Amino acid sequence: MKGADEVLLAVDIQNDFMPGGALAVAHGDEIVPVVNRLARAFSHVVLTQDWHPRGHISFAANHAGRAPFETTTLAYGEQVLWPTHCVQDTEGAALHRDLDVPHARLVIRKGHHADVDSYSAFVEADRKTPTGLAGYLRDVGVTHVYLCGLATDYCVAWSALDARRAGFAVSVIEDACRAIDLEGSLAKAWEDMTAAGVGRIDSSALPAR
Repeated sequence: MKGADEVLLAVDIQNDFMPGGALAVAHGDEIVPVVNRLARAFSHVVLTQDWHPRGHISFAANHAGRAPFETTTLAYGEQVLWPTHCVQDTEGAALHRDLDVPHARLVIRKGHHADVDSYSAFVEADRKTPTGLAGYLRDVGVTHVYLCGLATDYCVAWSALDARRAGFAVSVIEDACRAIDLEGSLAKAWEDMTAAGVGRIDSSALPAR
């Protein structure tokens, strides 16, 4: 069992990111049993959940004449325009039915502000609005954050980088993640994470239970 100073952060394991979902990550469903197995080795697990209002600024449908996966410039910088996904209180926003982490202590809902996107579990895309997760983890004595979930090159990577900026040791469990890989985004994400000191590990490196 991992120690009290270590947390498993399971990112956005939601129906809309699964095959057949509104913003499907290829083979995303394959990580669910891996995450379930990992979670049993951690006494402390935190989940994140994308939780958008229907009028969210990141949805292509809310920009006349724009298509999903185009980019636009918003007040806080460049923004990928996404298909409408993880709308609050819809089946698409629900956690995957086979995710089995009853001992998770906290669910961080992100992307709920209509005018700013949120990939990271720690800081929203304007780079100044905190979710409160860093303070919570410090208050309960966490020093090392292990990440898994969807997608490697967006919400997992942004969360990993922000965890490092907040002063935590960070490891990404590669086989417990899957990527979108939009125009080389996966390679760039790993380059950035490696440069920031994020560890890249396999679930086999962690104790089983």
